[in-house]
Amino acid sequence: MAVVDGERPRHARPAGVAGRTGLTAGNTLPAVVLLLLLAFLVQSVVRNDNFQWDVVLHYFTSTAVLKGLLRTLQLTALTMVIAIPLGTLLAVMRVSANPVLSWVAAGYVWLFRGTPLLVQLIFWFNLSALYPRLSLGIPFGPTFASTSANTLITPFAAALLGLGLHGSAYMAEVVRGGLLGVDRTQVRAARALGMTRGTTFRHVVWPQALRLIIPPMGNRAISELKDTALVSVIAMPDLLYSVEIIYSRTFETIPLLIVASIWYLIVVSVLTVGQRLLERRLGKGQTDGSMS
Repeated sequence: MAVVDGERPRHARPAGVAGRTGLTAGNTLPAVVLLLLLAFLVQSVVRNDNFQWDVVLHYFTSTAVLKGLLRTLQLTALTMVIAIPLGTLLAVMRVSANPVLSWVAAGYVWLFRGTPLLVQLIFWFNLSALYPRLSLGIPFGPTFASTSANTLITPFAAALLGLGLHGSAYMAEVVRGGLLGVDRTQVRAARALGMTRGTTFRHVVWPQALRLIIPPMGNRAISELKDTALVSVIAMPDLLYSVEIIYSRTFETIPLLIVASIWYLIVVSVLTVGQRLLERRLGKGQTDGSMS
C-alpha cells in the first residue's frame, strides 16, 4: 500500500471488533444486573431446605439409580446403532433416481417422524393385540418359526423398536441434508473421470457429507438420550423409571427428580464435548486446506 504525505497507512479495524474488547459503559449495567440475579437464584436454590439436598446426595449414587442410568446409556447406544445405518440407507434411497426406492423411503420417514414417539412406544408394547403370534416364513408359503408376540415383544424390545425406528426417520433426514449439501459439480467431475457411482459415493460424496452430518447427528444422539425417558410409560427400568419407583415409596419426589436431572445433564455434557472434538477432527483437514 502506498504512503501518502509521509504517513504510514493504518489498517482499518473490522466492524464489530471494538464492541468485543470488553465491558463498556453501555453493557456494564446489564451484566451486573444479570450476575446479581444469577447469584440470587443460586443462593435461593442452595439455601432452600425444600430441595432436600441431603436426599439428593443419598440417592445420587445408589444402586437403583446407577442401574437405571446404565440402562438409559444402553438404550441410547443401541438406538444409535439402529438409527445411523438404517437412516443412512433410507437417505440414499430417498435421493435415488429409482422412484420406488424414493417413495418407500419418503413414506417411512413420513410415518415414523409424523407420529409421536410416545404413541409408537405404546403401540409396539401392545403389538400382541393386533398380532397374537409372530411368524417367520415365506409369504403365502410355509412357516419356519412361530412364537407368541408377548414372549418376543418384551418392554426392552418395544423400547428399542420405538426408539430405533423413530430415530432412524430423523437420521434419514439428517443424512439426506448432508448428501444434498455436496457440490454436484464434484460428482459430475468424478463421473467424467470414469468413477463408478459406488466409488464416487465412497470417495467423493460421503467424506464431504460427513462434515455436514456430524453436528446434527450429535444433536440427535443427545435427543435420543433424553427421549429414553419416555420408555418409563412401558415399565422399562431406565433412569427416570428407577427414580419414580423410589419416590413412589418414599414420597421424596422433588429430590429424586433432581437426581435424574443432574445425571442427564452430566451425560449430555459429555456427549456435547465428544461432539465438539469429533467436529474439530473432521473439519481439521478442510480448515488446513482453506488456509494454504
